[in-house]
Amino acid sequence: MIDTEGFRDFVAARGHALSRTAFLLTGDHGQAEDLLQETLVKAATRWRRVSAAADPEAYVRTMMLNQLRTWRRPRRLTIVPTADLPDSGPHHDQSTQADLKIMLGRALGVLTAKQRIVLYLRFYEDLPESAVAAQLGCSVGTVKRHAHDALNRLRRVAPRLLERVCP
Repeated sequence: MIDTEGFRDFVAARGHALSRTAFLLTGDHGQAEDLLQETLVKAATRWRRVSAAADPEAYVRTMMLNQLRTWRRPRRLTIVPTADLPDSGPHHDQSTQADLKIMLGRALGVLTAKQRIVLYLRFYEDLPESAVAAQLGCSVGTVKRHAHDALNRLRRVAPRLLERVCP
């Protein structure tokens, strides 16, 4: 029997954060919605076990990572990086934020799934390389290589993103 009220409360409270995580992992809103939906369907069917975990959100995020790694279908949308967006000036209005979100989506789209997962775990979840390696079932050197390659690729395709982080 599923604790539907507990599951609904969890999704209402943490759904937006999980959606952001899915986007960071996929780099595409449509794929992020698919990933989150598939993960939440699985979480709902296992809600008793998930809710009994010390941190149900971390449990669901791990389920999301595992779901992403098992996807075998080809990507529906291929994002091709374009030239830098025009400079909008020193003010930071809503259109600037939208431009940066679009740029982030395009930049994430050029990374492999493994590179996105490594960046997410290392820099969003702030896990040490050894924890990332353990979670992905690979060596620390492989984690370092994926992170290095991903960051170099991001520096090439979206240098404006780095300007926002390191002015």
